[in-house]
Amino acid sequence: MSAVDRAFHGLRHMIATGRLGPEERIPPENELCDELGVSRGPLREAVRMLAALRVVEPRHGSGTYVSQLRPEDIIGSLSLTVDLLPLAGLLEVYEIRRILESHMAAQAAARVTAESLRTVMEPMEAMEAQQDPSKTSTLDHRFHSAIARIGGNPALESLLEVFRARSRAYQLFTLPQSAEIKRASDEEHRAIATAIANRDPVAAATAAATHVAHTERWLHTLLPPAAADGGHGSDSS
Repeated sequence: MSAVDRAFHGLRHMIATGRLGPEERIPPENELCDELGVSRGPLREAVRMLAALRVVEPRHGSGTYVSQLRPEDIIGSLSLTVDLLPLAGLLEVYEIRRILESHMAAQAAARVTAESLRTVMEPMEAMEAQQDPSKTSTLDHRFHSAIARIGGNPALESLLEVFRARSRAYQLFTLPQSAEIKRASDEEHRAIATAIANRDPVAAATAAATHVAHTERWLHTLLPPAAADGGHGSDSS
C-alpha cells in the first residue's frame, strides 16, 4: 500500500468509526503524520482526495474539517466516477434509474401540493412548446429535478441527478429521429405530470418507468453494433 493510500484509508477509518465526527477539525498535520506513518506530501494528497469526495472541507486560515456528511453530498460525489462511464456502462445502471424515478414519481404524487405542482407543470408545458434541443434538455432537467424534489428524499434526488447528468451528455433530441423522440417524450412527461396532479402514485410510477425505459431504448441506438449485440457481433441471436 502506498503512503497516499495509507493516509487516505487512515483518515477514512477515523471518520467511519466516529472518531472524527461531522464538522470536527481534523488533527494537525504533524500528529496525523506520526499516527499514520506518512510524510506531509502523501497526507495532503489524501486530504485533497477526501475533499473531492466531499468528506472533508479545507477552510482557509482555520484548518480542515470533516464535512456535514450529508448523504446527498456524499452521493453527489459519485459524479466523479459515473461521468466517466461509457454509454454501455451507463445503460447498465439504467435499471437503477428506472426503479428510482418510478419510486420518486410515486412519492411526488403522494406529497404534491398546489405550489409544488407548478414546478412540474411549468417546465413540462415549456418543453412542449420548445424546439431548440439545448433548451429542451434544460427544461427536461428542471422537470425531473422538480419531481425528485417533491419526492422528499435528498439522497435519492442527488443520486438521480448523478445519473441524469451523465445521460445529458448524449443529446437524443439531435438524432435523426428527434421529432419522434420529442413527440413521445412530451406525451410521457404529460402522463407523469397528470398522474402526479391527480395524486395517483401507481399511475405516476408506471408513467415514469415507461419514460425511462423508452429513453434507454433510444440510447441503445447510439451504441456501436458490436456493443449493441453484447460484444458478439451481428451473428448473435
